[in-house]
Amino acid sequence: MSDPSGPASPGPMPARRQLLRAGLGLAATLSFIAGAEAAVTSARLVRDGRAARLSLALGQGAEWRLSALLRPARLLLSLPGNTWRAATRLSGAGPVAGARWDGRQLVIDLTGAVDVRASSQGGTLVLEIAPGGMSGYANLARSGLSGRVGGATAAGRPAAASAPGNRPLVVLDPGHGGKDPGTIGVRGTQEKRITLAAATELKRQLEAGGRCRVMLTRSRDVFIPLDGRVEFARKRGATLFISLHADSAPGARGASVYTLSDRASDALSARLAQTQNNADAAGGLKLPPVSPEVERILFSLVRQETKIGSARLAQFAVDSLGRSVTLLPNTHRQAAFAVLKAPEIPSVLVEMGFLSDRRDEASLNRAAYRAQLCRALTSAVNGWLERHEAGMASAG
Repeated sequence: MSDPSGPASPGPMPARRQLLRAGLGLAATLSFIAGAEAAVTSARLVRDGRAARLSLALGQGAEWRLSALLRPARLLLSLPGNTWRAATRLSGAGPVAGARWDGRQLVIDLTGAVDVRASSQGGTLVLEIAPGGMSGYANLARSGLSGRVGGATAAGRPAAASAPGNRPLVVLDPGHGGKDPGTIGVRGTQEKRITLAAATELKRQLEAGGRCRVMLTRSRDVFIPLDGRVEFARKRGATLFISLHADSAPGARGASVYTLSDRASDALSARLAQTQNNADAAGGLKLPPVSPEVERILFSLVRQETKIGSARLAQFAVDSLGRSVTLLPNTHRQAAFAVLKAPEIPSVLVEMGFLSDRRDEASLNRAAYRAQLCRALTSAVNGWLERHEAGMASAG
């Protein structure tokens, strides 16, 4: 073997060089032995709030790679150069149904889509596995994660689905406000105050779930024209738009959900839409520069997709509300509400009840009832978002 520091010498190797060569050989041997001895000595999977925390004692510098499968939802953790000396099966916790070592990798079975954050503490790899959306989970399935214990995480983006800017935006529209009090209840309750209180509570619940960002068209007692409410959502690229109301209709009681239609589904819906429509939505859908004929086709396609999305959200809302509060018969109705006319944003108008009914008015004045109603709407929004994200992932 030639001398790594220069050409081979014909004479005997100097003693210093022999010692250096022996030292390098010994270091390599020790390194090999250390690598062969690298092992996972303990594994713990525990619940942490709604999430699960997986802790693996690997040793400083150990490599790891994480990939994800969509169907069935599961994570695969590969640990190159490490033997497994920990328990081969771990009981479920949070969104993790269970985990098992299959001889090559740790298979982590999931109950659904998750977000994963990776960190290390000393020689321990820690994976925080929390319920998440399909878009972030699909990104994890495409890119994976990898790194070294004590080093940076590479590939993928563990916090991508949790980063606020990456979450879908839901715009909540508390009806009326300012000089427009809306309906005045039989006991003097102003609709504008009920809608703002409910929207604030719904925002709190949706944000606590972490699946979406939430904005209100108004957060105080101010008047905003209907076209301004629609434009607010459109300028911010909202994924969903929900307008909250508590109107007046003799003999009517219970919550109901409305989607846009040029023709009202019934006389009550037509009257409510006429009451709400002080102004119409302004501004057209921004389409690429194409011929008028193609523009009409594109507009029609977008409109149809939005109509389907709105109807789906309405159904989620009706199903969820029906398990929590009194409903108006034929709960999903249609009418030409101007506030629902954003052509590219699935939108619904929720009548939380009717202030013309003493029982509805009393209920809507109670914070506990509004929180109950908002829990139902939160479930509906989360269900819609999960369905929407799953569709986007499969389309991609």
